[in-house]
Amino acid sequence: MSGPGGLPVAGIITPEAVPLRFDTATVGSRLVAELIDLCAMGAVAVAVLFAAGAAGGVLGDAVTVIIALCLVLGLLVGYPAVTEALWDGRTLGKAAMGLRVVTREGAPIRFRHSAIRAMIGLVEIFALLGIPAVVSMLVTARDQRLGDLVAGTLVLRQRPGRRPAAPVTFGVPWNWESWVATLDVSRLSAEQYGVVRAFLIRADELSGDARWQVSGELSAMVAHRIGVPVPPTVHPEMFLTGVATAYQRRFS
Repeated sequence: MSGPGGLPVAGIITPEAVPLRFDTATVGSRLVAELIDLCAMGAVAVAVLFAAGAAGGVLGDAVTVIIALCLVLGLLVGYPAVTEALWDGRTLGKAAMGLRVVTREGAPIRFRHSAIRAMIGLVEIFALLGIPAVVSMLVTARDQRLGDLVAGTLVLRQRPGRRPAAPVTFGVPWNWESWVATLDVSRLSAEQYGVVRAFLIRADELSGDARWQVSGELSAMVAHRIGVPVPPTVHPEMFLTGVATAYQRRFS
């Protein structure tokens, strides 16, 4: 399957039959993770309400209710926003289920991503009982709820027996800082970047010949897409690393 410019968008199969793609979390695993998080938040909420009740005689019932509601509301938004931002895209529930939130380009999320997901989750998960979230995950190609679509994120699952699929940040090849800064990668889609990222992560798993062949074909397609030729004296894999770095800097 190819996208504009002939670049595969769903993934590529290397000469050694190694698929370069990610596994997104399914509805079932995400629901279980959400239930675990709800239990954690519920325990904290009970403690908050108990403390508010104890302070009711001092502050007055009306003030106590307002404070308690504000604290619970802050918990519903703050818990996922803060934990995902500080814990590599995980909450207690996601960690228990082997899930992790990354940007749609596969990079580590920032606080703005987790905050957007949490604020929209307040409506689609809590106010509307999770129905819009489930429907969205069922109809989108990459199992994204509405918060993921707006924030530009994905929830990935880690396969049993493999190392966690940690978000990866690419570095600038030596002495290429000025060249990377000039790259315009706006024409490269998130799906196309995902294929480049997957290759760079798994390149060590390929044999020398397969690695050279795939890097050459992929760099040629990327170069055509962004309108920048591969320098003849530069290894195709280094070219892809520079493009990946420029893309993360632009969109992460």
